[in-house]
Amino acid sequence: MKRAGIAAAAGLLAGFTAYAPAAAPAVSAAPAAPARTAAAAARDCAPAADAHARVRAGSTATERHQPGTAKVAAMEKDFQSRIGRLGASARTKAAAAITVRVHFQVVYGSAGNVSDATLKKQLDVMNSAYASSGVTFTLAETKRTKNASWFSDPEGYETQMKNALHTGNAQDLNFYTADLGDELLGWATFPSEYRSSPKMDGVVIHYQSLPGGALTNYNEGDTGTHEVGHWMGLYHTFQGGCSGQGDRVSDTPAEQSPAQGCPTGRDTCSSAGADPIHNFMDYSYDACMYEFTPGQSQRMRDQWAAYRA
Repeated sequence: MKRAGIAAAAGLLAGFTAYAPAAAPAVSAAPAAPARTAAAAARDCAPAADAHARVRAGSTATERHQPGTAKVAAMEKDFQSRIGRLGASARTKAAAAITVRVHFQVVYGSAGNVSDATLKKQLDVMNSAYASSGVTFTLAETKRTKNASWFSDPEGYETQMKNALHTGNAQDLNFYTADLGDELLGWATFPSEYRSSPKMDGVVIHYQSLPGGALTNYNEGDTGTHEVGHWMGLYHTFQGGCSGQGDRVSDTPAEQSPAQGCPTGRDTCSSAGADPIHNFMDYSYDACMYEFTPGQSQRMRDQWAAYRA
């Protein structure tokens, strides 16, 4: 569920003082976070054991909340059990029309207080991307929290930040924006994690990856699209590389490692089909990504029925 790399371009693979709008009691700020540095070397192109976030090219960052092989197996076993108990008619009814209530959690310091206009553009990007999947995003609220520590180190303060800010239930998307540093673009939690850790549910996105941001090649809003895909239950297209059951979706061709840039014709596995470089769940540039497959759409509906309906 994650993207990374400010200085590079596309690679492998939580103290606030005020809310706005509406007055709220002030809380003492957390200690200042350490400065980040840009990665100097490119990441090994072999698929990571854990994977569900987006990173920039050349990144050496470690993604958060990424499931390893054993965890994926456990997640899938639970998922299939839940879907089996629901039955076909219940699944269809539960996911007939999915409406996600979006709570924008704008965390900022000396920078990062993104405008309502930018957030609207982000919402529009997601609605366009998910239209064919039957998923609609509607604005529930925009909450602004000034805290320099949370803004500059959302990884280090993730638990503290989310425990203070998270709102809603399993059908509410808490969409946090902050400065993720020089490598990470975003990360997310999976639907199956909600029951055990409801406060941690949501996505965290680099504020400069929103539409019109400063991250070249990653500033059209598709980091948000990608991370929300994880929140809806999708793995990366390169999950598991060329072997095994991959991303558990039959119509996304197997892919050995994340795509960088927009490598037309790239084919890293011997099985049928070229790499799905245009899929929102790969690591291609935003301009290169434009689709979810029917199989991914079905998986999102099933995941919603199993964990969020």
